[in-house]
Amino acid sequence: MVFGNTKDEPDIIVRDESVSAASERLDHWLIGPVIFWLAIVTALVHLYFNTFSTLSELWSSALHFGLFGLICTLTTPMFKARSAGGQRFVLGVDVMLGITALACAFYLIVFETDLYQRGFNFDTGDWIVSIVSVVLILELARRTVGWFIPVLCVVALTYVAWWGQYVDGLFNFPGLSWETVLYRSYIGGQGMLGSIARISWTYVFMFILFGAFLVKSGAGDFIIELARCAAGRFVGGPGFVAVFASGLMGSVSGSSVANTVSTGVITIPLMRKAGFPARFAAGVEAAASTGGQLMPPVMGAGAFIMASYTQVSYLTIIAVAALPALLYFISVAMFVRIEAKRSHAVKLEDDAAPSLMTVLKGGWHFLLPLIVLVAALVYGYTPTYAAGIAILSVVLASWLSKHPMGFRDIIDALAMGTRNITTTAILLITVGLIVMVVSTTGIGNTFSLMITDWAGGSLLMTIFLVALASLILGMGLPVTAAYIVLATLSAPAIYNLIAQSQLLDLMASGNLPEQAKAIFMLAAPERFALLNAPMDMATAQQLLSLVPESFNSQLLEQALSPESLSMLLVAAHMVIFWLSQDSNVTPPVCLTAFAAAAIAGTPQMRTGFTAWKLAKGLYIVPLLFAYSPLITGDFTEMIRVFCFALFGMYAIVAGLEGYLEHKLNWLVRLLMFPLGALMLWPHGYITVDVAGLVIFLIVLVWSSRCSKRLSGNHTVKKSGASSAA
Repeated sequence: MVFGNTKDEPDIIVRDESVSAASERLDHWLIGPVIFWLAIVTALVHLYFNTFSTLSELWSSALHFGLFGLICTLTTPMFKARSAGGQRFVLGVDVMLGITALACAFYLIVFETDLYQRGFNFDTGDWIVSIVSVVLILELARRTVGWFIPVLCVVALTYVAWWGQYVDGLFNFPGLSWETVLYRSYIGGQGMLGSIARISWTYVFMFILFGAFLVKSGAGDFIIELARCAAGRFVGGPGFVAVFASGLMGSVSGSSVANTVSTGVITIPLMRKAGFPARFAAGVEAAASTGGQLMPPVMGAGAFIMASYTQVSYLTIIAVAALPALLYFISVAMFVRIEAKRSHAVKLEDDAAPSLMTVLKGGWHFLLPLIVLVAALVYGYTPTYAAGIAILSVVLASWLSKHPMGFRDIIDALAMGTRNITTTAILLITVGLIVMVVSTTGIGNTFSLMITDWAGGSLLMTIFLVALASLILGMGLPVTAAYIVLATLSAPAIYNLIAQSQLLDLMASGNLPEQAKAIFMLAAPERFALLNAPMDMATAQQLLSLVPESFNSQLLEQALSPESLSMLLVAAHMVIFWLSQDSNVTPPVCLTAFAAAAIAGTPQMRTGFTAWKLAKGLYIVPLLFAYSPLITGDFTEMIRVFCFALFGMYAIVAGLEGYLEHKLNWLVRLLMFPLGALMLWPHGYITVDVAGLVIFLIVLVWSSRCSKRLSGNHTVKKSGASSAA
């Protein structure tokens, strides 16, 4: 079996109305080669940044902005001109804007010392460069992701400098001068060139480039063939192929739309051929591809941003993210299994299809770069350096195949990786402005307090409000941007509520550490004796309410270990990160579902609702993050929660579909929901979980026997009819 890159596909992702114009530029006799070689230079520069460079982070971030600003202006036109003269005019303007972006970057590098000496006292050049840089990044964001983010940034910046002082109540802000705002936005390295930009030119760039090298080496074909061999021969196999292939592709690409386009063109026709309804096939592909951003190691840049926010190692984050991602993909596969039984989907017998051993024999070397990546991370290399080693290993591993990567393949992969990240790079640089405003004004803490107040201190209601906010934000923001905004605003609220629930459990069990009891001695000495014995939850909540809010942080630090607090913070971010994915599959704006609908030829909105139903794991798993030790416990606890959650979700899926191995009557269908909740809810009683599992298995066996009996009756009737004929 031979794998290789056998076709040239467009690698750049641009907005729909700009696709044709961008394609014309890529094919232009002069601009096309310029973009190609500029992308290669940009990739090499970023490889240098992440391996051997000793340049300051500010210089690297500035060059990141300048280079991708130039690439974006060349590849994504300001607007689509109809006439040839109009196209030349737009191209000329775009070239000037791109050169201006690069000049703004070099201005900061050349005059860095003078800029810091002047500080907030701008001269004319500082004013011009700062304003032009901010306006440029807003215009580039408009081109790549639409109007929502630029408008949001303008509202945020003017709030700090102008209208915040006129707002009453919690959101009143006295205001800063425009010099200070612009200094923090660009020159000071806090906004456009701050921590979010650093994540962009380090983690995100290196791993997307790694994915581009894998795809160019032919790993994408290998993944799809491996999925077909592993899952394709079962009843409903093409549906399992979609789930399996999207999970594997997502582990390296991290893009749900890219997953849908790359795997959907193969899996959706296969599902239709096997007997699945077209809309269901598109929904499966969309739901499975959405999981691509949940699957380590890339996670759609989410893992890198989470590591930066929580200060928990990237390796730890991808380690704890693996089981939840697997749980999500299995939940989608459960829908596939049930629909296969209901639709009487057939096996697709393909005598020409290679065996699993043949596929592995022809493509085993594609697994080596992933092994190298994990080994480098475990050995202690930084994620960016490990990605660099893994990129080199892709090239070396390809030499074990019949189509080794040559010089042309390598430079194509460099160009592909750069163009693939262009939209994300512009997006992250722009979002840095919003993060700067939030950190400058303290509005994040204010918003967290508001959410907690609106939810009445309820963790469940807080998660519901964040889910609602993520859906609204997702209508205008890409998933990564929505996660950054929501994490900045609401992560503290969710973290505090999860931590308080852990604290209440310690108090109720009578296991509160002595150093934590000392705080209660100061806050409520007359109730101190209660802490020496177990108590009911209501008493624990009442006792905790006596502690002043100013002591809460110290109380948590004394009651819970630093490792526990770190993982609780990761859990809070995981809740937000998972909920921010729902815009991919939730109408009215669900781009992943729309992409799948285009392949299947089904109505977009109806496909969106089907994908939304199939992606129910996006809402169930975050509850496990908040209420169970799925990612905060030890390995045994994590496996126990995972196993019972698996069957609990199967029960809920059966209830939603009204089908298990055969059609369920309304009474059994209703029984599935409390049965699933019994295994999912973290009540802490293993006997209850086991009882729920036993009952579900009994129902499953009963349903299977009913299915066989009905199938036998159908066969008898069919043969009788044939005999009569």
